[in-house]
Amino acid sequence: MAKPRVVFVLGAPGSGKGTQCEKIVQHFGYTHLSAGDLLRQERNDPASEVGQLIHNYIKEGKIVPVEITCGLIEKAMVKSGKSKFLIDGFPRNHDNLSGWNEQMGEKAEVAFVLFVECPEEVCTERILKRGQSSGRTDDNIESLRKRFNTYTKETVPIVRHYDQLEKVRKINGGTGRTPDEVFEDVKQMFQ
Repeated sequence: MAKPRVVFVLGAPGSGKGTQCEKIVQHFGYTHLSAGDLLRQERNDPASEVGQLIHNYIKEGKIVPVEITCGLIEKAMVKSGKSKFLIDGFPRNHDNLSGWNEQMGEKAEVAFVLFVECPEEVCTERILKRGQSSGRTDDNIESLRKRFNTYTKETVPIVRHYDQLEKVRKINGGTGRTPDEVFEDVKQMFQ
């Protein structure tokens, strides 16, 4: 049986990763796995032993240990029974990348990284607006500053790593563009 095909979707918090993933799922039949959503689900599961640990990492704007995240991603991939995955918001740092290669390198093929570029001020505006109704504890200005700092220091180098492997496909998710306009660019990446 062929290895599952994985597309990592990376970009700053609020860049539109989740919105574009929804459209890719509808149009191309991928299964969307959000590392953040998987972690939040586990955190909210009262029976989960790692839930409190995850809660503390998220609250501090820190990256959850890779073994936990990879384990949740792998479990979700197997459970889905599907073969094409969008993994949104992962890998976020070199530890994530190393852990993925160690745990999943033989089990899945990374086709490419879809990188959603968006200016920080646009992302901030989107997240604060989303925070009014999302109920997410990290959709506030204090957590957001920490998340942007982490993104710049730790995730941007991952994009550079995949760029050196010629596996990055960049799209402009920013200023003055509707989600549908952005998706027109995204479609080209999946042809």
